[in-house]
Amino acid sequence: MATISTADFKNGMGLKINDKYYTIVEFQHVKPGKGGAFVRYKIRDLKTGRVIDQTCNAGTKFENVQLITKEMQYLYNDGATFYFMDNETYEQVELPSDFIGDNAKWFKENDNAQLLYADTELLGVEPPMFIEVEITETDPGFKGDTVQGGSKPATVETGAVIQVPLYLNVGEKIKVDTRDGGKFVGRV
Repeated sequence: MATISTADFKNGMGLKINDKYYTIVEFQHVKPGKGGAFVRYKIRDLKTGRVIDQTCNAGTKFENVQLITKEMQYLYNDGATFYFMDNETYEQVELPSDFIGDNAKWFKENDNAQLLYADTELLGVEPPMFIEVEITETDPGFKGDTVQGGSKPATVETGAVIQVPLYLNVGEKIKVDTRDGGKFVGRV
């Protein structure tokens, strides 16, 4: 495994510290008037998403990790396992539903997903940033309900429940932003 020093730091670079994978969020070389130079840096744990502030002496060595994002097509799930296919090699990857976690509600068959690898270890799966889905269940909209009139809960075809404007009805296709719990973007 390749090692790098603090002089080689770049934002977004992957590091392996104590058998955990991190990415550098930001860093700063500090040269105080008295004493040796040091580096102040923030790293994000790639499994938990937690950001940690650290300091170390200038020139400290770290294990470098190659971070790779692979785009794969979501095929289907059988409740316990999610199946993805590599678009280039047609190789299929099976992942347990607990590994997917809350992101499971944003996967629609044949949509592309981003799988993040650190060297050869799979760390996470991200759904597409925007998805187009059909509303399967919601209260009916009435004449006079406007965009500014508020919102109501709606269940979409993937099973996720999001807040939508009052004028939308069952059967309409909408665009949803999957980040931060899902937000209505607009009609399709």
